[in-house]
Amino acid sequence: MDPQPFVRLSVGQLGLKLPGGNASKASSRLCDCEIRLGGFPVQTAQVPLIHSPEFNLDPFTNAAVFSLDESDLRSLAAPGCFRPPRPCLEVAVYLARFGGARCGVTWRKRLVGVFRVELASSSEWRDGKPVLLHHGWAGIGKGAAEARPELHLRVKMEADPRYIFQFDDEVALNPQVVQLHGSSRQPIFSCKFIRDRRRPSQGDGQYWSSSGGSEETDMEMAMRRERKGWKVVIHDLSGSAVAAAFMATPFVPAPGGDTVARSNPGAWLIVRAGTTGSSDSWQPWGRLEAWRESSSSAPAASSRDTVRLRLHLLPDGQDDCVLVSEAPLGSDKGGEFSIDMDRQAPAPVPAAAAAAGHCAVSLGAACAGGGFVMSCKVEGEARSSRPFVQLAMRHVTCMEDAAMFVALAAAVDLSVKACRPFRRKPGKKAASPSPDPLELDT
Repeated sequence: MDPQPFVRLSVGQLGLKLPGGNASKASSRLCDCEIRLGGFPVQTAQVPLIHSPEFNLDPFTNAAVFSLDESDLRSLAAPGCFRPPRPCLEVAVYLARFGGARCGVTWRKRLVGVFRVELASSSEWRDGKPVLLHHGWAGIGKGAAEARPELHLRVKMEADPRYIFQFDDEVALNPQVVQLHGSSRQPIFSCKFIRDRRRPSQGDGQYWSSSGGSEETDMEMAMRRERKGWKVVIHDLSGSAVAAAFMATPFVPAPGGDTVARSNPGAWLIVRAGTTGSSDSWQPWGRLEAWRESSSSAPAASSRDTVRLRLHLLPDGQDDCVLVSEAPLGSDKGGEFSIDMDRQAPAPVPAAAAAAGHCAVSLGAACAGGGFVMSCKVEGEARSSRPFVQLAMRHVTCMEDAAMFVALAAAVDLSVKACRPFRRKPGKKAASPSPDPLELDT
């Protein structure tokens, strides 16, 4: 497998010192910044105020991370008519304060200053060594040097090659999974979707489409209001099963409702083949939970509902698990689920240390130092979806590693479908030229 070139541009270790008496006056104010790179959405972050010569800035947490793909790299290398020889990263720092208003209290922001740094050319990072563009203090704002605010930051640029995969069709249609590299599409895995089709009368409770217009009792409807028994098995090109996702906890509506709730989420178990290479000895790797969150009680707002996904790692030989990602996806339009150790919510030091240790066990030692791991883009609940997967090269030591993340991507996609609202009464299906393979009667 050949990776595609990516570059990771990170900004971290932010801190601000204000000159003279301004520091004490601003001690109760909020300080934040906007981090800008042409062609990318602006990222915001808080900036701690430094009041003492003795300060400690977290060397691992990043305030902003930009991922540049091959097209972005070409844009960086292209000459510009109305810009400097190299593009710049900008960090605009603001102080916020309360401002009076006729209808309540508002925040007002004052620009403190802007820091700019030129990006390195491709030849400086392509050999695999990180390039430190800036690390330390820099004066910002106007005025004499001794009277200017100072911003501390670290700006680093480093190679971050990734493998790119895409499902050739919907997960439920048993597609191939191809690797994308330039214009080529090379088959890498095949995906087998299995759904337990036993009837409720067999004690399973699986839902089925109503047949022949027959009426159902309330008991039969209650038994059918759950989604379970789904399984996705990933096979390599030789036909061997190398990874899988099993629906471990059924997706059921909350009592008195029609949607899967946070209090009782559906869940998948992500596994990989054991050291024997046989699917008879699956090794648990992670647990993915999913539920639906409503944006409003009004029915018209259902299209703005979200499906929230939460992934825990299950380190080998240990009883506890560690949360590594939690993210919302739009139920209507879908979105992106990712594992990125730079973008996780701040955790207490003991929890962060535990997460780093578990990541090193489950994802490779590189995870302990932070950084991007994987991402997958999926469509919404009513759309045809072909998951698009990016995977950091440093986390792939064998085909089974890649297959494990492909199985996770399949579970993410199916979770959006499994969290669709349940119908209280069976209804007739409308004719459709492209029937949904997961279209159900609930």
